[in-house]
Amino acid sequence: MTRTGIEAALNDLLFHRGAPLEEAAERHFTPGYRQRTDGAWADRAEFLDHIGHLRGMVAGGTVEVHDELYDGTKYADRHTCHITKNDGTTVTMEVYVFADLAPDGRFHRIEETTLMLSGSDADRDLGSAR
Repeated sequence: MTRTGIEAALNDLLFHRGAPLEEAAERHFTPGYRQRTDGAWADRAEFLDHIGHLRGMVAGGTVEVHDELYDGTKYADRHTCHITKNDGTTVTMEVYVFADLAPDGRFHRIEETTLMLSGSDADRDLGSAR
């Protein structure tokens, strides 16, 4: 089993866009994937709408993983996303993740909380914007 992680998933989805969105998502997320960000739930289709929206506004960035834990099918991490938007402005967000992995190593469920470290007030909902 090859396990995914947040850094690999975000790089494929947002920062190294060598693959179409659906193909990148398929590598890291199950068909029944669900995500809760700052209290709001999204199914896989809503999550992909969110990522598609971000792909249209994000020029590049990096993921800095500070802590990462795998325990069987449980996953947790704390990471910082450094994002440069198409207009040249930047956003830095710290994210706390708790997740369930499917037997094949892909994310099946993520619950995350985001904390904006820098950026404009308009970017506060970047973690769930559609």
